[in-house]
Parts: sequence; structure tokens; C-alpha cells
Amino acid sequence: MNYIEPLARLISEFTKFPGVGEKTAARYAYFVMNKSEEEISDFVKAVSEVKSKVRFCKVCGNFSEGEICDICSYRDKSVICVVKEPKDVIALEKIKDFSGVYHVLHGVISPVDRVGPDDINIKGLLARLDGVREVILATNPDVEGEATAMYIARLIKPMGIKVTRIARGLPEGSVIEYADEMTLSRALAARTEL
Repeated sequence: MNYIEPLARLISEFTKFPGVGEKTAARYAYFVMNKSEEEISDFVKAVSEVKSKVRFCKVCGNFSEGEICDICSYRDKSVICVVKEPKDVIALEKIKDFSGVYHVLHGVISPVDRVGPDDINIKGLLARLDGVREVILATNPDVEGEATAMYIARLIKPMGIKVTRIARGLPEGSVIEYADEMTLSRALAARTEL
């Protein structure tokens, strides 16, 4: 179908979102067209504020409005839970079982995608280990997540720090952000030492 130019541009922008094809993008565009000017202005403002106000915590790499996130400011720093992305922190925080801090890698080791250990935030983790008694590796239970966990474990274990892996309560090949709270809670509680 041939859309008029402004509508075609909007549809094209929506197709850049993960998992959004042309039909869904067209539905989003029609939805936007049916909203009031005030509603659209609020939406544009929210997008703009996210880009201008949200940054990465300089300690852990999680989303933050300030230089250091609230979790790093107030939590027990002797236990660090290592995750792939900030959305994994949000998923784990929903279970309310963890009182330590996080470390966000911003990726995993993936030779196929040409992502090596120096391309993710492993050096930042190693710099935080003074006074740490346990590192929990909570990367996804897929090939890349397992490889990343094993690599980090090999670096940290010789330092005398306890290294654990979240339990296999998560199905193989799944993604942490989509797991329910009970599964995440069990996986965290039944973590194993590597």
C-alpha cells in the first residue's frame, strides 16, 4: 500500500523498534494520528526526557538519573549480581529477594557477533571487587550467557571470592526479562558455586 509521505516516514520509524513489522508499525502510526495534540506532545516529551535525563550509573552500568544509581548508593556492596543488560536488573528487582548490588555487562561474549571480553564491561567489574565476598553470575542461560559466566568465573575465583551461578530454574535458551517472579526467585535462591 502507498502511504502519504508523513505517514510512511512514521511507519518506517516504528519498524525500527525490535519485533515491529510493517503491519504493527502501521497500527502504531494510526494510533498516533488519532491522539490529541496534547497526548502527542506528552509522548514526545517523555521520549526526549529519557534521552536527556537517563544515563548509565558510573559504578554498575545500570540506568540512573544521577551519576550513581540508588542501588549502588544504599545497598550491601559485598555481593554483586552480574547481568547482561539494565532490563535484567529490573526483572531481578521485582522479586525483592536480593539486597546486594548489580553489575551490568552491556552484552555477552559472542565470537559469532565479534564480541569479545574487552567489548563488554568486565574490566569495570574487576575494578569493583575490593571487599566483595560473592559474585553472582546471572547472565541468560544460553550459549553466550554461559560462556560469559564461565569466563568471568575463571577470572574471579583465583582471587578467593565466592563465585555462584543462578540456578537452572530458568529454561535453557530463555531470557531473564521474560521470566516470572517465582522462577527468578527460585533461580536466585538456588544458585550454585562455580
